Amino acid sequence: MIKIKSEKMKTTKLILASLFASIAFTSCSNDDSEQEQAIPAIDKIELGLGNNETATIGQDFHFNAEVTASDKIENVQVKIIQRTTETYAKPWSHEITWTQYAGAKNATVHKHFDIPEDAVEGKYDFIIIINDQNGTKLEITKNLTIYKLENIPVNPVASVFTVFINDAFMYRKGKFSDETIKYKNNDIFSSQVTLEGVKGDGIMYLLLINKNAKHNPESVDQIDFSKVIVYDVFEHKNIVDAGQFSNIPWDGTKFLRETPKLTIGASKDNNSPVQQDLIANKSWTTGNYTFLVLYKNTTYNINFSQSIELPFTL
Repeated sequence: MIKIKSEKMKTTKLILASLFASIAFTSCSNDDSEQEQAIPAIDKIELGLGNNETATIGQDFHFNAEVTASDKIENVQVKIIQRTTETYAKPWSHEITWTQYAGAKNATVHKHFDIPEDAVEGKYDFIIIINDQNGTKLEITKNLTIYKLENIPVNPVASVFTVFINDAFMYRKGKFSDETIKYKNNDIFSSQVTLEGVKGDGIMYLLLINKNAKHNPESVDQIDFSKVIVYDVFEHKNIVDAGQFSNIPWDGTKFLRETPKLTIGASKDNNSPVQQDLIANKSWTTGNYTFLVLYKNTTYNINFSQSIELPFTL
């Protein structure tokens, strides 16, 4: 009887050991499966200035994305692919691979590249691929419309980009009047910016940004007002035919708006409806400032930007 009981106990122990081993193996397999399924992540995707998902043949294109690898980044790719449901003048595609992020866990992929001259108008799939060093990848498809330059619904271009110091020209027609001039406390800053080729509704911001703020907005929607000095903000409404828009409009005989002024060292800027506290934000310091013009056509979601650097001694 004792021998039989002992054999039964051995058998029971073997069964239990096998069961535990099976559970442990299944758990490890599940862990391995979960690890194999881990893929990269992506956020804050922007296609085109202001994330308008449009591009122009032969022109600069803006792309931004925040990437997080599951392990480490291998590379980042973008592909512009024609759709089977669309008709095109000819077959065309484009692909770029960036390898400089290899080995990083996180990366801000901020790129500007020209849309090739041989590109074809139409609606495309813009495919973003994040390849991970663990062998996995994330693939995201976004919409992109490519235009010929002459077919863009709105194409803002600066015909006047002028900066004044104490009512005298400082920058005009792409040149400084005197390379040695610097703004100092109590000088008067003013500017006239005129855009051609706009219609519908739109808004323009004229900003001074201290380079130390490390703030480089590329569209109106990206402005952090705590890091900028607003010299001027001006809107247009219901322009039917593509034409001119200026912060100091001219009707052929007279200016229709007084030129805004901003005193260097002022406690408040010219933002509307809420002025910024420039003293609290420590906005005025000696150094270089970016004078930045940002325009957004809100009817067609088209953006424009242009800038120069200006020296300050305060």
